[in-house]
Amino acid sequence: MIEAELKARVHAPETVLRLVDERATGRAEVYQDTYYDTVAGTLDAEDRELRVRTVHGPDGTRSILSYKEPRIDEASGSKPEYETRVTDPDAVHAMLRGLGYVPAHAFEKRCRNYEFEAHGLAVLATLVRVPELDGTFLEIETQVKEQDDLQDALDAVRAVLAELGIAEDDLTTDTYTGAVRAQRSA
Repeated sequence: MIEAELKARVHAPETVLRLVDERATGRAEVYQDTYYDTVAGTLDAEDRELRVRTVHGPDGTRSILSYKEPRIDEASGSKPEYETRVTDPDAVHAMLRGLGYVPAHAFEKRCRNYEFEAHGLAVLATLVRVPELDGTFLEIETQVKEQDDLQDALDAVRAVLAELGIAEDDLTTDTYTGAVRAQRSA
């Protein structure tokens, strides 16, 4: 699957929260993300990602192993993505280390997730706060199977953002990993 996603800085979080609350019931979750790379940083250099995410939410805790290929759309940062749930995240961390990967970045995201239909697509809207970063972000994403469907999906995502009061100049392709790394080295 290809993750058709756009991320924006939110200047009026209360307004966006109210508007998205009108569409669906939100689910508060805390993500603990650990990104792995080779010692030489090969994955990052090739715009690939290998992540173990543990999600703590009202329905319990779940963990997900994700691999993302390089961007196929520079303007959005959209990437092919492969995910699978894992029942023993400690074992997955040990396996990745055993294969020679090292934890490159680990941080927490505090999220409020909303799932709804918009413009004929299943959409996930996530309001995000990263304790180490200033501000609130909004991610709107959907999944497509083929690269040929990506532009239509991104157009739908842009429409949802506009409906939530997010302007084009609020969009960012900055990554949380890059922003956290910059913050920690400042």
